Amino acid sequence: MVFADGTGVGARREMATMRFASHVVRGRWFMFFASILIMAAAGGTYIFGIYSKAIKTSLGYDQQTLNTLSFFKDVGANVGILPGLINEVTPPWVVLVCGAGMNLVGYLMIYLSVTGRTARPPVWLMCVYIAIGANSQSFANTGALVTAVKNFPEDRGVVLGLLKGFVGLSGAIFTQLYRAIYGADNDGADLVLLMAWLPAAISLVFIPTIRIMPRARGTAVESRRERKAFFYFLYASIVLAFYLLVMNVVELEDRGFPKPAYYVTVIVLLLLIFFPLVIVVRQELRNYLEPPLPTTQSVPAVTTVEDDDKTAATTTETEPTEPPSTSATCFQDVFRPPARGEDYTILQALFSVDMLVLFVATICGVGGTLTAIDNMGQIGQSLGYPQRSIATLVSLVSIWNYAGRVVAGFASEHVLSRYKVPRPLVLTVVLLVACAGHLLIALGVSNGLYPASVILGFCFGAQWPLLFAIISEIFGLKYYSTLYNFGAVASPVGSYILNVRIAGRKYDEEALRQGGRRGKDLTCVGVKCFQESFYIIAAVTFLGALVSLLLAWRTRNFYRGDLYGKFKEVAMAPTTGSSAPAGADGRQEPANGAGAVAATPKDPVASGSDDAIAQDSKIGSSTK
Repeated sequence: MVFADGTGVGARREMATMRFASHVVRGRWFMFFASILIMAAAGGTYIFGIYSKAIKTSLGYDQQTLNTLSFFKDVGANVGILPGLINEVTPPWVVLVCGAGMNLVGYLMIYLSVTGRTARPPVWLMCVYIAIGANSQSFANTGALVTAVKNFPEDRGVVLGLLKGFVGLSGAIFTQLYRAIYGADNDGADLVLLMAWLPAAISLVFIPTIRIMPRARGTAVESRRERKAFFYFLYASIVLAFYLLVMNVVELEDRGFPKPAYYVTVIVLLLLIFFPLVIVVRQELRNYLEPPLPTTQSVPAVTTVEDDDKTAATTTETEPTEPPSTSATCFQDVFRPPARGEDYTILQALFSVDMLVLFVATICGVGGTLTAIDNMGQIGQSLGYPQRSIATLVSLVSIWNYAGRVVAGFASEHVLSRYKVPRPLVLTVVLLVACAGHLLIALGVSNGLYPASVILGFCFGAQWPLLFAIISEIFGLKYYSTLYNFGAVASPVGSYILNVRIAGRKYDEEALRQGGRRGKDLTCVGVKCFQESFYIIAAVTFLGALVSLLLAWRTRNFYRGDLYGKFKEVAMAPTTGSSAPAGADGRQEPANGAGAVAATPKDPVASGSDDAIAQDSKIGSSTK
């Protein structure tokens, strides 16, 4: 059959398929899937325990020097103020390109140094290399994760839990890939090369899809449908995590696991990683076939002074107007912040008591669990675990790191929405559970490192979505890119205190007591290597739980309210457009200057891009 324009049925179908494929790739759900892949490759810092032995042996470091290197890794991974500031003024692709370049350069130089392909670098230069490579994780988090949160603001806890969960899984994914490529008994040097090129390649491939998008969502039914889709992503990630857990157990028990079998496991792994594409296509097909809903911005946009002046001209003189907000106000009213949940300036947030309390709790909690994770290789070696078992322990940490992130994201969202349980109270419970893992290491229980790795991996992962969700809820989303990265700074602070100054120093003291010599590969054997350190870490973590409980008490009234009410109002406003009197015409009033004022139906001239969107939405809803 040939149509009037000369095209046949096959050509029409091909054109329709291409249009739908373009719709999928440009959609929010594909953006979320691309963010998943970027996050799944951005957790190389969590497998330091596998390749740390290669660094220590080849460069002749003692434990304190190795822990100093680990500290700079944590600094690079968590001090993301720079990508946060860059993201405030540039599109996300700029942040991702910078991160890809830093990842490649940093880890490639470590690989060349460890394998002897370059002259042995001084310690300070190795610290620079690993800080640059690890800092790419902050760029990936800022470019992909922050953008996803802004695209799905009402489901931020779920989005944070899922994406940070895949960061946790990345360690197990890297472990499975390197076992298939290099063998299970490899010392980890070649793993650094894999970490150098793979995350950079993934970021560059998916850069065009990572952007902030307007959203079409106007009813409660649509809200439930989106939440249901996130649960499908959750189920897919659970299957992936369970598969990785089973493969770790099988490979640990079967020491003669053949190389071809590793290839099969990697093929299955890749199929499971890309399975969420089915969910993406399903969601976008529904959006493609159904009538389009009016489009609004995903978050209340902040108008500039010019926008406010123009909008004020379209309103009646009796209507109150919000004072203009400019960059000059960043240095005003620092110690007079708005109500919790409104958009704080950066300085208002940094100097607030809530941020100070949250920062201290994070130093105690994340610092302790990160010390255990970074020293997992040396802890296992001191207790007599073989290299294969140490790799399995690191992989277990990664899998349960994922579980903690996902469970914390979904569970805290559930208990918050249904029972109004403050998120800081959930953080308190997580820190109390972490104390048990630290005590298992301190006591040196036979085979106790396996349950300890499960507990500490879970608790380490659970703290991150809770931390980032608390920051977004208390301090708003306007400067979230910067505040998100400031919250992560607590991790290297805690790591330096607990890892370098306590664990590393006491390990070396015990190794010297056993007859080791400085300047050599200091190796300590026995329970006492880390015993005193982890008693101290357990006490510090308990202190962090008490501090977190203080924050839960301070914010109890705030969490009893409707945290996401203003986002729901923005999403629902276009569907109520009609020629109503002033004040009931569907106008979206800003909260303390945080939202854009929509133009009235009588005035077709919008004052800015957000107003134009609101006006178009009103016209669309009235024509329906």
